[in-house]
Amino acid sequence: MARRWFPHPRLSLALLAMWLLLANSVAPANWALGALLAWAIGLRVGQRLWLRPMRLARPGLMARLAVHVLTDIVKANVEVALLVLGRPSRLRPAFIVVPLELEHELALAALISIVSLSPGTLCAELSDDRRRLLVHVLDLDDEAALAALIRARYEAPLKEIFACLPSSSR
Repeated sequence: MARRWFPHPRLSLALLAMWLLLANSVAPANWALGALLAWAIGLRVGQRLWLRPMRLARPGLMARLAVHVLTDIVKANVEVALLVLGRPSRLRPAFIVVPLELEHELALAALISIVSLSPGTLCAELSDDRRRLLVHVLDLDDEAALAALIRARYEAPLKEIFACLPSSSR
């Protein structure tokens, strides 16, 4: 019964705390209004937007992917710093299209985040059919090589990690 009226108690408590912090007052009226808002948001909005619990496959692969991403970010920081501190005429900015095989929306979000977190690359657009990713690159040597690198280094592990989850409807 309590779960029916408070499906996400931690979310409601966090919203109440946020309300009290934003109101900058612990007056009884703020407690009452904050509790009402936290309950209503947790009950209605939380049910519609809350993701179902999921189990990701291959935790070892997730750890290796995290290490790859962190090392790539460090290397890209150094490369971008050298490019920016050098002559601007050496830069070869470009947009490339990376074909995708990922289907799960969280896997796509993870891939977009990984590519955008790496200095020198930024995801500009995901196609409507979710099959192509438009990526802006600060300095491009070989378009095909970079697209292959993104697919092999990031998309392939994400595909394995999210393999056990049903894909979202397109």
